[in-house]
Amino acid sequence: MIKMYYYNKCGTSRKAKKFFDEHGMDYEIIPIVEEPPTKKEIKDMLQKSGIEIKKFFNTSGQSYRELGMKDKIKKLSEEELIDILASDGKMIKRPVITDGEKVTVGWNDQVAEVWN
Repeated sequence: MIKMYYYNKCGTSRKAKKFFDEHGMDYEIIPIVEEPPTKKEIKDMLQKSGIEIKKFFNTSGQSYRELGMKDKIKKLSEEELIDILASDGKMIKRPVITDGEKVTVGWNDQVAEVWN
């Protein structure tokens, strides 16, 4: 089953949901702010995605700016960055989509191809 970590006020999350609906694909929505992925889930997604950890951060978000992450992200360990991601769903770039094997972060035409 595909899991989509989703934020209803996020335009890219809504685009991804629309794509899955239009293609008749089954998926589970997980509200990322209320239920952010755990540290273990983030570690697993990092490994399976092959994406560097900084790409998991919502760099345009208020939480990111308030914590001064632009400078911190270069200095903190991966474990510390995972702790931050797991503690605040708004820190995570959305949507995060996984089927247990594939993992994508964000939404654009290239990401859509992965799920098509």
